[in-house]
Amino acid sequence: MRGRVVSVNVSPGGLPKLPVGSAWVGTLGLDADGHESSIHGGERAAVCLYAVEALARVAADGHEAFPGAYGENLTLEGIDWGRLAAGDRLSIGSDGLELELTQNAAPCAKQARWFIDDAIERISVKHYPDDARWYALVLAEGRVEVGDAVEVSRPVEPAADAALTA
Repeated sequence: MRGRVVSVNVSPGGLPKLPVGSAWVGTLGLDADGHESSIHGGERAAVCLYAVEALARVAADGHEAFPGAYGENLTLEGIDWGRLAAGDRLSIGSDGLELELTQNAAPCAKQARWFIDDAIERISVKHYPDDARWYALVLAEGRVEVGDAVEVSRPVEPAADAALTA
């Protein structure tokens, strides 16, 4: 799968995260990005990802939706969100940035202001798997810029690899 970065979003803490042209992505996330609580962040949730197509679907349901509203660092387009799985890798841009998806990001009560009747479950993987955000860890640090290409790959399972060579 291939896509591109539509928006790079950071905040000193809290929502929304605001767009910037580019950012350095280290093992703990994007420079100039902070978190208001210890629930978010850390190595396995260093970068939060969301699809611009999901934003459009959420907005079509009448909720307020725009890049960075739900706390994502990178808003992407052109990727089939329903086909993503933990362990998938994203190579982004030409600076060597590589991420690995770890888990879906659960909605947070601080996002409720963007939803009609505080319906944060609208971006929950349990109710809308194609519209849930993803957390990723940073396998290789690098710079990300708006417009960067994104290549999604799934590592070959060791057992499947062994069967191919047998």
